[in-house]
Amino acid sequence: MGSKGGTRNNMSKIKFSKIETERLILRKFKETDAETFFQYRTNPQVALYQGEGWVNFKIEQAVEFVKEQMDFEPGIPDSWFQIAIELKNTGNLVGDLAIHTLPQDINQVEIGFTLNPVYQNKGFGIEAVSSLLGFIFTVWNRHRVIAITDVRNKPSIKLLDKIGMRKEGHFIKNAWNKGEYTDEYLFALLKEEWK
Repeated sequence: MGSKGGTRNNMSKIKFSKIETERLILRKFKETDAETFFQYRTNPQVALYQGEGWVNFKIEQAVEFVKEQMDFEPGIPDSWFQIAIELKNTGNLVGDLAIHTLPQDINQVEIGFTLNPVYQNKGFGIEAVSSLLGFIFTVWNRHRVIAITDVRNKPSIKLLDKIGMRKEGHFIKNAWNKGEYTDEYLFALLKEEWK
């Protein structure tokens, strides 16, 4: 048990710099990302499944959010760490990923992902999320990853299925979203299940 505690301490000290895939660079946010981030996050097609905080999101909030994330690191219990998804051949910001270190156990994290609709249905989401899972399980050595999505969000459900995450739960009218309670699915994957 003592060695497990030591491992946990070491895991929380791992810094995030970047992850490169065939077509993408997953990196920390930079100031120049704020405008693009604001544009796709406030797109009605995207904002539909975002939390209440994104309903009246302003450009000033996007600038502040990006600045905060630039110096942030993953691994702080009950915190969200956002990662920019950059297209390698153009340098364009195409979306973002998130890692939420769960408060009760830092060996378990929740992930999130948002892609600009212009870049959806091109395999970028699967490429980015798969690479993020690789980082979480192999570099960061986490035990379990979960993802929660609105049951109406068909593209997210399809992506989570494709990367091999298991649907573990269906929460009935548990999330307040845009004036109504909505259902959510919980997906999960254990480190030993990661391919």
